[in-house]
Amino acid sequence: METTGQDLMHEHKAILIALDVMEKMHERVQNDKEMNSEDIKEILDFLRVFADKCHHGKEEGILFPALQDAGILKQEGPIELMLAQHAQGRKLIRRMQTSIENKPIDKHAFIFAASSYVNLLRNHIEKEDTMLFPLSDAKLSAEMQKKLLVKFENLEKNVIGEGRHEALHKTLDKLSRKYLQ
Repeated sequence: METTGQDLMHEHKAILIALDVMEKMHERVQNDKEMNSEDIKEILDFLRVFADKCHHGKEEGILFPALQDAGILKQEGPIELMLAQHAQGRKLIRRMQTSIENKPIDKHAFIFAASSYVNLLRNHIEKEDTMLFPLSDAKLSAEMQKKLLVKFENLEKNVIGEGRHEALHKTLDKLSRKYLQ
């Protein structure tokens, strides 16, 4: 049986690819190479919808409350740290979005926000994969894991919409072929 931690770690693989793409974009802007702002908008959409709305939505709305019910404290613990990092990530996404709204883009603002976001999320993912998810898999029963996984599926359908998950992955595949190969 797949656990909630395994499901979320699987999603981390796609997010890490998106971070690699974002890093290449940020390097191009930093080195004054031509950069398609539509590509930046697409990767930001992927990060906003897949990483934040879907992935972080599963954590904040489903997993974290279950962990609190299982006795993991929200304050001064791993949940509080993850929530703070989610909030910081959202601010950096907004900064990147604002930085590309005008032509020419605000190069310095984009570079700062993109590099900060990539570093934040990589660190965040490592903490979740090595500490939080093993803890959640140990604390939550197999029965509870099954219930939470059903809630995860429902969130994907009801919050991001039918077929949107697949469309986001197609966009990520397109951008990774363009920037990572």
